[in-house]
Amino acid sequence: MTTTTERKGIHLTRSLKSRHIFMLSLGGVIGTGLFMGSGVTINQGGPWGAILSYLVAGFLMYLVMVCLGELSVQMPVSGSFQAHATKYIGPATGFMIGWVYWMSWATTVGLEFTAAGMLMQRWFPGVPIWYWSALFVALLFGINALATRAFGEAEYWFAGVKVLAILSFIVVGALVIFGVIDLPNSAPAPMLDNLKGDSLFPNGLPAVFAVMMTVVYAFQGCEIMGVAAGETDQPEKSIPRAVRNVVFRVLIFYVLAVMVLAAIIPWQQAGLVESPFVQVFDMVGIPYAADLMNFVILTAILSVGNSGLYASTRILWAMSKSGMAPKALSPLSRQGVPLRALAITLCFALISLMTSFIAADTLFMVLMAVSGMAGTVTWIVIALAQYRFRRQFLREGGQLHQLKYRAPWFPLVPLLCIVLCSSLFVFLALDETQRPSLYWGSGFIVLCYGAYYLMQRKRQLQPAAAV
Repeated sequence: MTTTTERKGIHLTRSLKSRHIFMLSLGGVIGTGLFMGSGVTINQGGPWGAILSYLVAGFLMYLVMVCLGELSVQMPVSGSFQAHATKYIGPATGFMIGWVYWMSWATTVGLEFTAAGMLMQRWFPGVPIWYWSALFVALLFGINALATRAFGEAEYWFAGVKVLAILSFIVVGALVIFGVIDLPNSAPAPMLDNLKGDSLFPNGLPAVFAVMMTVVYAFQGCEIMGVAAGETDQPEKSIPRAVRNVVFRVLIFYVLAVMVLAAIIPWQQAGLVESPFVQVFDMVGIPYAADLMNFVILTAILSVGNSGLYASTRILWAMSKSGMAPKALSPLSRQGVPLRALAITLCFALISLMTSFIAADTLFMVLMAVSGMAGTVTWIVIALAQYRFRRQFLREGGQLHQLKYRAPWFPLVPLLCIVLCSSLFVFLALDETQRPSLYWGSGFIVLCYGAYYLMQRKRQLQPAAAV
């Protein structure tokens, strides 16, 4: 039975251009993990420990992106890896990853509203945080409800602000390192002295492994490219271009930015009080450095919220179309936007936000635990789906030259991705502070599989009951 919108011919529109996909992928990776978390990463892992962590995480991101690129070009649907998992691994895994990913992003979106409101306190200390949170809720809902093109444009400029800030920082930082820009109080140019001596792994390799988990989490979000494939103009051209450009640009931005930070700020002082980017701008006497960085971080938060709301809405809509979520969520607006799925996602985001105040030690902790594991589980599912797809494709007589984009070095790439992602769970188990994420996240995954099989059993019994 078709919905009213389907009868009228209303459907998702392929209005996202190559530049939108590129910036969407870039913006999904560059966020507060870099602007706020990089200082802590340097402090805990040491300069070279931090740089190594970003290189390893970037390599892992490359493995995921090429796997997802092959799948998304071959099957460019808004369900993305959820639909890929359903077809090439099994519907139970598709059901599981869809709900895990949706809940993870919806929870994250809720937190972004509060974080954005808190940042506004710097400029408007007398205005309650919830006023600003409500304003940003309305803003992001409006951007996502208007049309897919409006979302793409908004995310393009959100991501552009972040990229411009990073490039400016790298240039200014390099000039400081080599003495072109003088430091206050006639301090000598740091050159590369802070990267020498005991800077290799000052806190030992265990600290580097702990930092590596945090860095990998910061890189998760690149998979949003696949979610947008169903609304991408010429996916066979846009997606490969995004894969090639995003991975290397992210590595350049992250690694160069971290190297500049580590060269200017001694690792013992990095990330102890404020954003290391603010520290550097303050050191060189740039006017209103804190306000500028506050604006950049606000933009980063809104970018994450915007992308997360889009991704979770499209995943929920795709599941409703395949019977894995309520069918009532499948109609589209006249602009081709799944408004019902958007509204439900936003409602859950606000509920998760409320639990951070009224159930912080119970329900909210569970939501955060699931969110912590969701990205890594998603990467494993993407790699496994690509492995299964390629084997099936070749088994059925397909030729490699028929693939418009293919991941290199098969089957090494997907298998290596699965092994490296799985190893992160070992680190979670060894880290006492992050162990609850493993427990609650695994429990929710088992619950999703159980719910799927119960749902299937109920459907099988219904015809018999009717007879």
